[in-house]
Parts: sequence; C-alpha cells; structure tokens
Amino acid sequence: MKEIIITSADAGGRLDKYLIRYFAEASMGFIYKMLRKKNIKLNDAKASGKEILNENDCIKVYFSDETFAKLKGASKDIFLDVSSDIDVIYEDKDILIVNKPAGVLSQKATASDISINEMILSYLMKTKQINEDSIHGFKPSIANRLDRNTSGLILAGKTLKGQQYLSQALKERSCKKIYHAIVAGELDREIDLSGYLLKNEGTNEVQILKSFQEGAKEIKTHIVPLKTSGRYTLVQVHLITGRTHQIRAHLSSIGYPIIGDYKYGVEALNARAKKQYGVKSQLLHAYSIEFEDGNKFVAPTPDIFDRLIK
Repeated sequence: MKEIIITSADAGGRLDKYLIRYFAEASMGFIYKMLRKKNIKLNDAKASGKEILNENDCIKVYFSDETFAKLKGASKDIFLDVSSDIDVIYEDKDILIVNKPAGVLSQKATASDISINEMILSYLMKTKQINEDSIHGFKPSIANRLDRNTSGLILAGKTLKGQQYLSQALKERSCKKIYHAIVAGELDREIDLSGYLLKNEGTNEVQILKSFQEGAKEIKTHIVPLKTSGRYTLVQVHLITGRTHQIRAHLSSIGYPIIGDYKYGVEALNARAKKQYGVKSQLLHAYSIEFEDGNKFVAPTPDIFDRLIK
C-alpha cells in the first residue's frame, strides 16, 4: 500500500482527474474499477472519483510496488537541463508572471523545442517548488500565449487554483491587456478599430475585413500614440478581443505596420530598421495586464523600442 498526500497545487480538482494524471499509463476504466473495488481509497473511505480534493487529503493505493511503478510511468520532461533564467515579474503560491523575450516559443511545437513553458517548469524544479513526484499530479503551465517573436507578459498557473483563476479571467476578458508596438510613420490621434478577422489555416495568416464573412470573427482594437520620431511611432494597444495576429494585421490594414513584422509589415522598412538598429523581430510587446481586483503587472519594453524613437 502507498499513500499520496494532496498538496495545495492539486487542491480543488476532482479525484478521478487527479488519478488519471498521476497514473499516466492507466485507463480511466481501470481507475474506476480500482475505486469500485476499494483498491483506491480517499481518506480511508470508498470513493466514486467525483470527490473534490482538499489539501492534505490522503489517497491510499493498494497496488504492488511493481504495478504502482508501471502505471505511474516514467517521469517525462523533468527539465533539469533547461535554462531557468527567466525574468519573473510577479510570483505567489498560485501564479507566476514572467517577461518572455522575443524569439522564445510560448509552448513547444515539437518534442525537442525549448519554450518558456519548459523554462518555467525548470525554474520551479530548481527552486524546489515542484519535484519529479509532484509533477505526476498537476503540472504547472502557461495560461496565455504570445507569438514567438512577440515579447512580454506570460501568465502561468503554479497550482490548479491559480490555473483556473487565470483561465477564467482570460476567457471572460475580465482582465485588461495592453501592448506596446513600434509602427511605421507618424500617428497623431487615437483610433478605435473594429472589423472582422478571417484566418487561413493553411498559411496561418489572417485577413482584416470591413463586413462579416462566413468564418470571420469580430475584432476590436484601441490604439493610442505615445511618442513619435516622425519616422516611427510608439503606440499603446488595448486588445479588446484577442484573435490570432489581431494587432499585427489590424495595424497593417490601416497603413501603420509594425516594424520588424515580416508577415504583415513592409519589407523595405524592416530591412532599414534591421540595418540601422539591429531589429530582428517584430516590435510588439505585451506590456501590462490589469485584473478585476485592481492588481496590475507591467513588463518594461525592450531597449530597442527607445532606440528607434530617439
């Protein structure tokens, strides 16, 4: 018999979902069978699997050592060899907010990729907030994504409670997300943009439409100019709706493409910025996020933004 003590990271979730994560090699049918036969008990009582777990709950598993190890499976992606050099903006026991640099994936696309998600897990491992055993339960992960070449705020849930809080805030759009960008030209007025965005799944590109078309989604973006050099303008972007490439495509559609954007920008302008200032990626930065409770977090813009404006 082995005991599993529930930590704060897994509190608030259902027993059956916890067990299927913990015993990665077991089927859900097998888990329910073991619960019915009382080979798995919760706090010394028979359980259905629908129970909500609390911190310090005790799960007793009546498996042989060999069966326990086999069903648990080998630890995957322990991340000990991944760099954990991340820029932490805020951290508490439930959530972590970091400043992702441009050029880093939010989540890996292939097994060999190293993303900000892996870097966060490595950081939590090396600071002893998670370990090889606890990661079989709830695995901390990011709650939002940024394009590879967009920098700025990434939110991550360290516990199930934290992940649920962030996911709900993002889904309900109860948090205000502000981006900073450097665009080509001189913009001297606030702009409220609205329209429809149509995504081409084959090319992973989007098109901005003025009227509705089947498959298109409504978008809203508010633009405020902050500083200008005449050639370039630093703008603040309030992302009211969050669609794929919304900011990049919306700004380009009104004649103010983001510098360094090779998908929706202007090749000649990007080449000049690269030659003169070393711009290697789109100058779009997830600058701040403000939650309903008034908590606001800011990731300062990269130095390259100031160099272009000056």
